[in-house]
Amino acid sequence: MARLPRLILPGQAHHVILRGNNRQAIFYSDLDRQQLLEVLREVALQYGVAIHAYVLMDNHIHLLLTPPEAPALSRMMQALGRRYVGWFNARHQRSGTLWEGRFRAGLIEGERHLLACMRYIEFNPVRAGLCAEPAQWAWSSAAHHLGLTRQALITEHPLYWSMGNTPFEREHAYREFLGQGVTASEQQQFTGAVLRGRPVASEAFLKPLAAEHESVVVRRPRGRPRKAGPESSE
Repeated sequence: MARLPRLILPGQAHHVILRGNNRQAIFYSDLDRQQLLEVLREVALQYGVAIHAYVLMDNHIHLLLTPPEAPALSRMMQALGRRYVGWFNARHQRSGTLWEGRFRAGLIEGERHLLACMRYIEFNPVRAGLCAEPAQWAWSSAAHHLGLTRQALITEHPLYWSMGNTPFEREHAYREFLGQGVTASEQQQFTGAVLRGRPVASEAFLKPLAAEHESVVVRRPRGRPRKAGPESSE
């Protein structure tokens, strides 16, 4: 099946996944993780992309970000992949590709889905059995949103700010929200959408986009179309 064209909108949040080739590890040590975060910070600044949330897993990364213009997202991800793999190959005396093809990306509508997507991203280490609580994983944005650390990489989304009038109120509200966990339906929704390049958004949000981005926005039933039956005699 041909890959869907990406639906990238300026000023809108997007969920992005970058995976290791054949599910192989993309980090061998904490120094590798530190390097990727440093490169991510640099290329995000270079292309003006706001990073709202992230998690580094052993063989893939998740990002929640907002590009100022559509091409900025692809340019940032290309620069991130190229610069990190060059450093990684030199450090570990290897050659060849590190990534599983192109990155995956799916648009996230803000009002209803953005905070849930942020929680989904930061819960990845818990689902993988790497820690008991999201904040215990050093390689994500969870501790930042809970006020336990300050990370220059993170640009807090306006919806996160709307959770309280002070940092303490926002951190407390987000702690309660994060504590609710991720439902099976949310996990399936966000995972399936980003891997297929589908937006997670309401029909009202998507309707104005349908004409220009029909292949991505309009869901069609899988399989061959059903053959028309005999005409009714009525």
